[in-house]
Amino acid sequence: MRGKGVAFGAVSVVNAIATGKGAAIGTELKTEAEVELVEKSDRIDVEIIGSDNEEDKILARYAVKEVLEYLEYEGYGARVVTRSEVPIGKGLKSSSMASNSIVLATVAALKMNLDDLDIINLGVNASLKAGVTITGAFDDACASYFGGLILTNNTERRIEKREALAGDYQVVLYVPPEKAFTRDVDKVKFQKFGSLFEAAYSLAIKGLYWDAMILNGLLSSAAMGFNTKPVLSALLTGATSVGLSGTGPSTAAICLPDKVWAVTSAWSNLPGEVICTKVNYEKAKSVPLD
Repeated sequence: MRGKGVAFGAVSVVNAIATGKGAAIGTELKTEAEVELVEKSDRIDVEIIGSDNEEDKILARYAVKEVLEYLEYEGYGARVVTRSEVPIGKGLKSSSMASNSIVLATVAALKMNLDDLDIINLGVNASLKAGVTITGAFDDACASYFGGLILTNNTERRIEKREALAGDYQVVLYVPPEKAFTRDVDKVKFQKFGSLFEAAYSLAIKGLYWDAMILNGLLSSAAMGFNTKPVLSALLTGATSVGLSGTGPSTAAICLPDKVWAVTSAWSNLPGEVICTKVNYEKAKSVPLD
């Protein structure tokens, strides 16, 4: 009994830590997971290609367990293998990608069908139990799963707005060498800017996504103590919008195609790497492997 799941990346428009309301945009970077279920076992062995982070293995185990418990399958263990185009601990939604893809792969291995939101919620449950998120990251999970722009109430796990963006937008990511994990964030620092994060979310609800993303990026950088130079340099070279993604340290710029070179050039002398991708509109998917 084997299955495969594929989920996509995302970047922040509005961080949900301060208010419980967030927004994100899907990217074409992807994570693939393969799950093989093992009868008469209670072991869940996990291999994360390119990482030996124990917290990520804990998340993978919870993701499998959530599906087995929800579908009332007892006496099964699993072997899980994941590989991702997104570096871990960089604010690029690697945890949401992993939980979505592993839940999808487990459901596929069982040859079952679940509603999209059931799959997303099982992954959010796993992320909360694994301690890799503060709010449940429902916004990130939905953007990873559905693609496009998603605005959500994370507290109530409700999608408030979902739409495609009017334009052939590219996504340019500046990924510094350091890592920043959500579990280590001081929530109080974000809450001190609560009214301003609320204002950013209000802008997004009104359709002023790019203004919301810029405001959120500056607020999140202040809360996390990150330099705003990457944000400002991308704006000055023609990015449509730019901001810190998640709790960083990565910065995401939304650009029209003719501005990609200018933004990548502005970031070329910074330590770390620059990744170019596109806004994603493909839904996450799964397939049985036998």
